[in-house]
Amino acid sequence: MKTKQAYIIAEAGVNHNGSIEMAKRLIDVAADCGADAVKFQTFRADKIVSRGAEKAAYQKRTSGAEESQYTMIKKLELDERSHEVLLDHCRRRQIQFLSTPFDTDSLNLLADTLDLPYIKIPSGEITNAPFLLAIARTGKPVIMSTGMSTLGETEQALGILAFGYLGVDNLPGQEAFAQAYCSAEGQNIVRQKVSLLHCTTEYPAPFDEVNLQGMDTLKAAFHLSVGFSDHTPGIAAAIGAVARGASIIEKHFTLDRNLPGPDHKASLEPGELKEMVQAIRQVELAIGQGAKIPAPSEAKNKTVARKSLVAARPIKKGELFDVANLTAKRPGTGISPLYYWEWLGKAADRDYVEDEMIGV
Repeated sequence: MKTKQAYIIAEAGVNHNGSIEMAKRLIDVAADCGADAVKFQTFRADKIVSRGAEKAAYQKRTSGAEESQYTMIKKLELDERSHEVLLDHCRRRQIQFLSTPFDTDSLNLLADTLDLPYIKIPSGEITNAPFLLAIARTGKPVIMSTGMSTLGETEQALGILAFGYLGVDNLPGQEAFAQAYCSAEGQNIVRQKVSLLHCTTEYPAPFDEVNLQGMDTLKAAFHLSVGFSDHTPGIAAAIGAVARGASIIEKHFTLDRNLPGPDHKASLEPGELKEMVQAIRQVELAIGQGAKIPAPSEAKNKTVARKSLVAARPIKKGELFDVANLTAKRPGTGISPLYYWEWLGKAADRDYVEDEMIGV
């Protein structure tokens, strides 16, 4: 997916707290703020986490340590009907509905039943080979986050996707994945179907661990469209990523950071989301086309800001111009000081008063 402007995904995630009405309000906020898409998360707790799994450290901080990860996310599931309602609400608000699947049933709902235009692969699934293969076999383009991964792990994931997209008959396996990725057909299909997001999987992510230059590394290594999934506080990193060429920006947002739930604390509030979108669009305009030439708006300021050769003191006709009687002052409507040395030693063709332009 390649656009002239960065594709801005407002990540609602599970910040709906299990409420369809809150989810619809999040869609409204994302649309009002000018985001291109609003993204949720689709999962069945029974399919993705064991009942005794602990929460991540940030989840313990934001939603308590007493409950298990399973109990926490079970309350945040959205059923099929909820997805249909939210998809319809997005259509009315003219914003793209997206969701991240975490299991094959959820993938089938998004890819087949709802027929979403592309699938978002979260960082945690980049080593989940069977799931990546199932995603590729839907034929849908993907946006894959690369948090916690090395270049080698990213390449392995791309090999699995290439194998799945090509629909080859070979048995799945590391050698088959590598062959698919290294083939001309595999490289071509990956370029057509896959965008990568650089990401630091921590909530909030420390600025000194964000490493925006990692986007450059991903682009150089894989020659794919590359963006940034931002988990830092505020909007500075997302804006910096766009200035470095990010084609996609993904950012968590919430109605209120004080709401209960695992991700609210590391999310933007509505006013901040709007500010981020506006700042990104301004930065895109400011990036320009690269040639170092005067902008149209500058033309009128040349004569005001630049200087001309003028008499530094009164000069008599026939007197030679020298460093004592010739200087440069505004406005720039006369002879440019670029020609200063060509005038030294010439005889004045007439009398000049102080500050009078030379040769005019």
